[in-house]
Amino acid sequence: MKMKQTLVITTIAILFAYTVSQARAADTGAGKPIYEKNCAGCHGADGKGNPAVAKTLGEKGLNIVTKETTQKSDEALLKIIAEGAGKMPASKKLDKNEQKQVLQYSRSLGK
Repeated sequence: MKMKQTLVITTIAILFAYTVSQARAADTGAGKPIYEKNCAGCHGADGKGNPAVAKTLGEKGLNIVTKETTQKSDEALLKIIAEGAGKMPASKKLDKNEQKQVLQYSRSLGK
C-alpha cells in the first residue's frame, strides 16, 4: 500500500513539473513578439543591446543577458519593465500579463 502511495505522489509531482514547464514555455513563446515590438530596438534581438542605441545613449544597461541582470529577481525586473529605469521608459502599453511574458522571453535569451 505504501509503495502505491509513493508511486501516486511521484506521478503527481512529475505531472505538475511538466505542466509548469509547459506554461513557462508558452509564456516564453508569447513574449517573443511583444519583446520584438517593444524591446528589441534598444536591447537587441539577442538581448545583448543594440550598439547604435548604446553609442547614442551611452547606456551600458542595454545588455539584458549579463550575469548582473539575470541574477535579479522576477519582481525587480518586472518593476523595471513596468516603471522604467535610467533612460528606459516605463512600458505603459503592456499589461501585467504581457510584462510577465516579456520577462520570461528575455530570460530565455540568456540561456
